[in-house]
Amino acid sequence: MTVLDKDTGTKTPGPDIAPASSAAAAAKRRLSSPWASFAAIVIAVLWTIPTFGLLLSSFRPESDVKRTGWWTIFSSPTFTLENYGEVLFGGSANLSSYFVNSLIITIPSVLIPIVLATLAAYSFAWMKFPFRDTLFVAVFALQIVPLQVTLIPLLELYVGGGLNGTFWTVWISHSIFALPLAIYLLHNSMREIPAELVEAARVDGAGHVRIFTRIMLPLMKPAIAAFSVFQFLWVWNDLLVALTFSGGTQDVAPLTVRVAELSGTRGTDWHLLAAGAFVSIVVPLTVFLFGQRYFVRGLLAGSVKG
Repeated sequence: MTVLDKDTGTKTPGPDIAPASSAAAAAKRRLSSPWASFAAIVIAVLWTIPTFGLLLSSFRPESDVKRTGWWTIFSSPTFTLENYGEVLFGGSANLSSYFVNSLIITIPSVLIPIVLATLAAYSFAWMKFPFRDTLFVAVFALQIVPLQVTLIPLLELYVGGGLNGTFWTVWISHSIFALPLAIYLLHNSMREIPAELVEAARVDGAGHVRIFTRIMLPLMKPAIAAFSVFQFLWVWNDLLVALTFSGGTQDVAPLTVRVAELSGTRGTDWHLLAAGAFVSIVVPLTVFLFGQRYFVRGLLAGSVKG
């Protein structure tokens, strides 16, 4: 690269950006090499094999599951739907009511923290009030508090308030545990929105409510969707919080509690355990597959500049 000198009219050597470009190209080639693709395929296959075996076992007859491995289905294929029928609707397993409980627990446990976190994130990002930065650091620091140390104090509060054994205990607990991370992620995403948009809205006479509803929420859809996926997976797969606050009763306990009980009471009924386990993972797996692009995009929001 050469630079023209205005005084002398001669060309002089300028900074060479070729080494930086070649280094970036070399790094890109290394990341996209056939060996990297091969390693990614191997990892994906190894990660998928257990789930695939679980799926096949859930459709195999009881006698076949107890005598042979799931890989023998390719030499002597035999399938049945009796396992799912017994797990969902028959016998003592009967996961259908627990499946409904999981939906009742998960949906409000996702919506409540999202509503509160978006309002709090907007306040920390675009409103000025005393000790704003100190409060934000305090909220962010709550993420380091171990979840286990809060279970007994919360349980005492719920028992004293007469809420123990209801859905409210699980909703409140999951919302409390999710708010620090939700506020942090949504705040970072809101700070990436150009300030000129907010200033232009204020010039037009818009207040905080209109700015929040007309500008912030539409632009925050990827981040909100990302946290929704994250929170949905966390709550649906949770066992500790649900077992502590809702107990094992059929009226309140989610699907994870019942599947854990089956592994103890029906430890030899592998065909039912396989069907029950796959019933418990099919919903979060579907949610993740449909929302993974928002999940990654939202988690990276505000992590880089430029």
